Amino acid sequence: MAELLYRLGKFAARRGWVVVTAWLAVLAIAVGGFLVGFKGLATSFDVPGTASGDVVAELEEALPDYAGASGTVVFQTVDGEPLTAEQQAEITALVDSATDLPDVAEVRDPFETQQELADRQQELADGQQQIDDGRAELDAGQAQLDAASAQLDAGQQQLDAGQAQLDAARQQAEAAGAPEQQLAALDEQQAQLDAQQAQLDAGRQQLEDQQATLDEGRDELEANEAKVELGAELISHADGIRMVSEDGSTALVNVAFSETRMELPEASKQAVIDHFESEPIDGVEVSFSTEISQGVPQLIGVGEIVGVVFAGIVLIVMLGSLITASFPILTAIFGVAIAALGTLAFSGVVQMASVTPMLGLMLGLAVGIDYSLFIINRHRKQLLEGAEVDESIGLANGTAGNAVVFAGTTVVVALFALNVTGVPFLGLMGTAGAVAVVIAVLIAISLTPALLGFLGHRALGKRARAKIGEVHHEDLAAKPMPTWRAIVTVIVTAAALLAIAIPSLSMRVGLPDGSTEPEESAAHRAYVATENAFGAGVNGPLLVTATLPEGLTEDEQLQAQADIAAVLADQEDVVAVAPIDVSDDGTLTAFQVVPAEGPNSESTEQLVRDLRELPPIESSTGDDEYTLGVAGQAAINIDISANLAGVLPLYLTVVVGLSLLIMILVFRSILVPLIATGGFILSLFATFGATTALFQWGWGADLLGIQTGPILSFLPVILVGILFGLAMDYQLFLSTGMREAYVHGAPARLAVARGFRAGRSVVIAAGLIMISVFGGFVFAESTMIRSIGFGLAFGVLIDAFVVRMLLMPALMHLLGKSAWWIPKWLDRILPDVDVEGAALERRHHA
Repeated sequence: MAELLYRLGKFAARRGWVVVTAWLAVLAIAVGGFLVGFKGLATSFDVPGTASGDVVAELEEALPDYAGASGTVVFQTVDGEPLTAEQQAEITALVDSATDLPDVAEVRDPFETQQELADRQQELADGQQQIDDGRAELDAGQAQLDAASAQLDAGQQQLDAGQAQLDAARQQAEAAGAPEQQLAALDEQQAQLDAQQAQLDAGRQQLEDQQATLDEGRDELEANEAKVELGAELISHADGIRMVSEDGSTALVNVAFSETRMELPEASKQAVIDHFESEPIDGVEVSFSTEISQGVPQLIGVGEIVGVVFAGIVLIVMLGSLITASFPILTAIFGVAIAALGTLAFSGVVQMASVTPMLGLMLGLAVGIDYSLFIINRHRKQLLEGAEVDESIGLANGTAGNAVVFAGTTVVVALFALNVTGVPFLGLMGTAGAVAVVIAVLIAISLTPALLGFLGHRALGKRARAKIGEVHHEDLAAKPMPTWRAIVTVIVTAAALLAIAIPSLSMRVGLPDGSTEPEESAAHRAYVATENAFGAGVNGPLLVTATLPEGLTEDEQLQAQADIAAVLADQEDVVAVAPIDVSDDGTLTAFQVVPAEGPNSESTEQLVRDLRELPPIESSTGDDEYTLGVAGQAAINIDISANLAGVLPLYLTVVVGLSLLIMILVFRSILVPLIATGGFILSLFATFGATTALFQWGWGADLLGIQTGPILSFLPVILVGILFGLAMDYQLFLSTGMREAYVHGAPARLAVARGFRAGRSVVIAAGLIMISVFGGFVFAESTMIRSIGFGLAFGVLIDAFVVRMLLMPALMHLLGKSAWWIPKWLDRILPDVDVEGAALERRHHA
């Protein structure tokens, strides 16, 4: 490899325009691919196989109107007074004209919706009054029927008595042999009694008919009363849900999209923002929930530019030449352009998250500058010792460039390993970052030598050129550190790192909501306005589904909804429950559940768990059971965060295992890779601790304008991959110098001192560059980018300056020559990769 890179470096130095033209052609291809293939980026994340994902899939099939993305537009008066009739009319006009926006399925007028809720409550009250009035009428009718029945009974008694008298008279007459005339009179009286009995029977039948009618009315009234009671019960559960605040100063416009949150184009969300901002309403401020306002973050901002400028200053100080110092930055930007455009060209083929190009941008800039610096620094040293330009470029490419290739390989392995997590967007982020690193390596070992060839001896400043041939870099002043200092260094640095790591014990992960966005952002303003006017839980309602048995009537469905709503409302930290709809086939019903706190709160997270752990809900009759499912943005974020936290141990194992193999191959040692990895774990948890202290606990958050909340769910995984790769870079550049000195005969502890002194300046410069580039992203507009930038910047700070430059040299000193121990059988089978390029230097003397 070293010989190949040596030849490549000399070729690039002598045929610089060929190399430059080739890279320009690559850039042109990337631009063309971007223009043809770029189809936009997704602003949401998804993890397959989550519980909420299964619920959304069920909704798409049974209740498609509720499976799409949704968001909220918040209107609030500036002075806190109720919205005037004129202001309400202007908001309604904006709502009515928003239905034609792309991918918008429905826009709900808050005032109409609030009036519908009030009308529904009034209908129930009126219905209850009608039932009370009807019951009073039925009771009065029943009293009349009872009185009439009593009269009939009295008449029947009189008739029965008359009949008895008549029957007795007839018996006496017949016994006495009464004349026919007397018997005829008795028959006439019997006919009169029969007529009266017929009248009584007819009256009784009429009363029975009236009683049946009355009973039917009572049954109907009781049925209606049951419906009203169920409706009242459901309304009482939903009492906390409002579209207009109680003081009338704030109104929520719900926007439902036809596309799911993963498939909703950025342009459709921007169209909603543009529409509602197109006609400002005097005295009213408009803001948008995260689901609408969260877009693709700006790739380059002021912070990033300041970071690159600081990196340029470090390069000027390090290299002593403005022109030479510009090369690492220019080549890094060139490489980032190719990597970003090339990655985005595939956005029409695979679904990309908005942070995907940002990771490539961060890494491409940082490692691109560093890798080019390593080669340029080696070339400058050789020029100062009197080397011929082309030979020096080739030798620098074969030695420092060889180390760059192996360092880049470690980073690429760590990033590609993100695919083992099984999380598509995370694997794609790792692949995009790996591509950026590969391009940075290729540019460093080809384009950088070409540019150095153009410069010739001007790669050195004027003062340095005057000393060519007089400078020799053999370090004869290096002395091993005292053993006591090594022991103290190990104890103090380890204790300090463990102390910084303490906050990581309470780290919570989640995805950003409006509360964690920058204070001046529309999402944060919408979150705060909604929380103040309606409660924090309205910012992240849950969508709960329940399966119903087939064949239920409408009344039975209503009863089922009431049974389910009662159980949901009875849960701790539930403010309100409202039924939304029932599927056409009657087998699925959905509810909106408003938690007590926001979507990223611990109580809401626990509520989601509690709802999912509930056994099937029994119906009031005990004949049926209803199984629940929980979705909604809060539940989706919780599921994604839980899944990402679950893959972290697997990912850490894979990355550390693969990288250990690479380091054993490079260093031909067992203990050096082990202590390097142990140091990384210390710096990693210290980084977790500092990130938790800043973004979750809020220590120093006000100074940076950061809103506190859970740590970005995929940040720990990202930090593991990137920081491990970068940590091994610094380990490589310091340890190779130590091994080189040891192989050339220096005692082990002296070799540690010489290797450290030889590599410290370039590692310090590289670390400062990394910190400045990553640190620039701390001031990005996106909360996700801010946390990634801080984590990487602090991680590099701790790992490069504490672990690699304090802890590792001290441990290597204490280990002595045992640091380079390796079993003989393993030493025989390992290939000699010669990262230091020692064999190359013996063949080619600069």
